[in-house]
Amino acid sequence: MREPSNRQFEDVCPCCGARLLIDRPLGKILSHESPPKQPGRTPDLDHPGKVLEQAAARREALFRQSTEEEKHKAELLERKFEEALKKSKGEPVTPPIRDIDLD
Repeated sequence: MREPSNRQFEDVCPCCGARLLIDRPLGKILSHESPPKQPGRTPDLDHPGKVLEQAAARREALFRQSTEEEKHKAELLERKFEEALKKSKGEPVTPPIRDIDLD
């Protein structure tokens, strides 16, 4: 098990038992360690329509989640830009520092 830091923590998925390393500020998974394979765990093939519906619902949920993340991504970048612009307006304009070669 990795040593947790302030930014990262390790957790176990309650559904499948996978180990996840999560970045706390971003709320994103940094690494995923699959759980060991368990014998006898096969998909329910008695009701194939149900299995296909569940897979379609999962894909749709993942798509909705990714579009929401993209919406928030644009808002986050806009806020960062506005904050940097406000910060730079208060600073005096100075010429860049240049290195002088004295050889």
